[in-house]
Amino acid sequence: MIQTLPELVKFDEFSDWYPENSEHRYELHNGEIIEIPKATGQHSTVAGFTALKFGIEIERLGSPEFMV
Repeated sequence: MIQTLPELVKFDEFSDWYPENSEHRYELHNGEIIEIPKATGQHSTVAGFTALKFGIEIERLGSPEFMV
């Protein structure tokens, strides 16, 4: 029996692949693209607060980084 291993995805490939207006979210874990569920409840509140604070700091620093 022959087993083929999945080809690992690099970050720049993941970034190019990421769909712009998808209702789904994805993360890159050890070279594999994983669909992640939408945040709910308290997790959603914490995630939103954290994203807001990171965004404010990125803008304050004038950094070219962004969050998706």
